[in-house]
Amino acid sequence: MRNDRTFSITFCAMLAALSVVLLLVASFLPSGQLGMAAIVGLLPAAAVISAGGRKAGLACYIVTALLGFLLLPTKFAVLLYTVLFGHYAVVKSLLEQIKNPVLMWACKLIVCNALFTVLILGFRSLLLGGLPERLQHVPLLYLGGSIAFIVYDLVFSMLIRFYRQRIGPYIRR
Repeated sequence: MRNDRTFSITFCAMLAALSVVLLLVASFLPSGQLGMAAIVGLLPAAAVISAGGRKAGLACYIVTALLGFLLLPTKFAVLLYTVLFGHYAVVKSLLEQIKNPVLMWACKLIVCNALFTVLILGFRSLLLGGLPERLQHVPLLYLGGSIAFIVYDLVFSMLIRFYRQRIGPYIRR
């Protein structure tokens, strides 16, 4: 019989290591950093499902963010992961406990737009510097970001279902 705590720590460490490697790959793909950060944001969900719940997902997220900022040559993908995507598996698991679907989606969009606001206010020149002037209108960015977030959340849910059905049974403690 395996030690559950040892398995959880080891599994989270492997997920964090994989996350840092993928963020390193993103640092060499300037046009793919947003997409890669979103993909890496899926890995803490595996920790939530297979390694002991939200604490494991949060540990995977924190370790990945810290190692990313310490080790990686470019920080943009790590910043996107840290602010927008890395913690979303934990936030999603909390918000999906809300029984009213309208309230649940409202809360998800509030969280998404609040985090997007942090990015825009804190890193406007970094995020918007490469966009043409006509695309820098903030309401348009929020609308596009909200639509992209809804798609991300729906795909995230499908991938979680896939993981639970096809992969999780082979990984469980």
